[in-house]
Amino acid sequence: MSQGKMYKAEEIIPRLREAEVLMSGGIAQDVAAKQIGFSTPTLIRWRKE
Repeated sequence: MSQGKMYKAEEIIPRLREAEVLMSGGIAQDVAAKQIGFSTPTLIRWRKE
């Protein structure tokens, strides 16, 4: 399995906040992930960390 780009916390946190705002507005998790430019599994992994 190839490693993708490693993002720093300073890059992840604003994207997570944006996704949370979208999801709190009723947008599905997979749609929110695509809107912030990441895959659903990446968003799920970041939310767990």
